[in-house]
Amino acid sequence: MYEELYSAYTQDSIMMATPMRLVVALYEGALGAVQSARHCLAAEQIMERSKAVSKAVEILAELIASLDREKGGELSARLHKLYSYMQQRVLEAHMRQADAPLAEVESLLTTLLDGWRQAAAKLEAAAPAQSASYGDTDPAPCSFAETF
Repeated sequence: MYEELYSAYTQDSIMMATPMRLVVALYEGALGAVQSARHCLAAEQIMERSKAVSKAVEILAELIASLDREKGGELSARLHKLYSYMQQRVLEAHMRQADAPLAEVESLLTTLLDGWRQAAAKLEAAAPAQSASYGDTDPAPCSFAETF
């Protein structure tokens, strides 16, 4: 019962989220998966570690797929390289059963997540002023390139 309610709440949250909030949610998911992989590595829980690694790699793939290379230009290209690098490091850590690559990816994701949270907060703070000028209550549409 609880899982069904949580799933419905999560689905509603995703459907109502702004693009910036969705990116933040992806970063949070990737970071949580990497942290879980580190915990499972230390606890020698191979199957759980495999699941966490797969989840982290899948989320990073989703971040890659979400990049708008036309509008994002150089920044999108750099993020693509960084996300690919993080995928490689997570897989390397899993293959070698090494914590250091996971710790590196955790640090990178933490830094990126902090930046995206700050950007999302600034965008949301500006939204009331924008919606007043647009004459409605919806925040102005935002693309990745317009944000940076």
